[in-house]
Amino acid sequence: MKISLDGVQETLLIPLWARAVETSRSDPIITDQYAVSMIESIAYDFSKFKSAWMSQLGVSIRTMLIDKALKDFMYRNDKSVIINIGAGLDTRFMRLSQSYKHWYDIDLPDVIELRRRFFSDSGNYTMLATSVYDYSWVDAIRSDGSPVMIIAEGVLMYFEEDEVGSLFRNLIDFFPGAEMIFDILAPFLVNRAKQHDSVKYTSAKFKWGIQGGQAVEAFSPSIRFIEEWNYYDYYPRRWRWFRFPVMIPAVRRLLNNCIVHTAFQK
Repeated sequence: MKISLDGVQETLLIPLWARAVETSRSDPIITDQYAVSMIESIAYDFSKFKSAWMSQLGVSIRTMLIDKALKDFMYRNDKSVIINIGAGLDTRFMRLSQSYKHWYDIDLPDVIELRRRFFSDSGNYTMLATSVYDYSWVDAIRSDGSPVMIIAEGVLMYFEEDEVGSLFRNLIDFFPGAEMIFDILAPFLVNRAKQHDSVKYTSAKFKWGIQGGQAVEAFSPSIRFIEEWNYYDYYPRRWRWFRFPVMIPAVRRLLNNCIVHTAFQK
């Protein structure tokens, strides 16, 4: 299957590759057989990522942490609504328990066109082909007072700070009381995509980063920081030599890549 993606859209192939590689390990952090099948059917030179072991591990840990947080949310909130912003080729709606009321995957039209080659809408699953900043997509969400979780994985760092702030404020207006899980990039890495071990093979640029998850509260008084999880706290042996410098507080602050969990106050 030939595909044509560039810029930020091309980066969706990195986590797909990373999950497929992890699945092939004898001791995987996560398993994703859907990713393995998709990789095999897509005509793309995934071999250029073969030396990007940090990205591969980071994506695996990121996937594990978001999976865990989402499972916990669904356990606490029966029949919840999940909104996945910038879904790419994420397979989470298939991999996790379908105890959710409805799952919405949102991405640009060309990405959703690609997703439709692998997945189809169903009674409790809908793909929405639009920019997240075209807020007409909100009209398609049927939450009916159900608990809402918003996911933004591998997305926000590609937008400017004012765009990210605007997105948060609009999501608060549309979904008061919702929770949100997202990953953050350390400020040191902004404008350094060409030094990144996998993103350097695309034309995407890192535009936004913050020192820690609590900093997003500056976007709105309605944002409540709950917790964050630093990638380097998990599977230290898999980080090889890199586990030693990130034990130094100054280096850890410089490279503070985390998964962040927040809530929107009503």
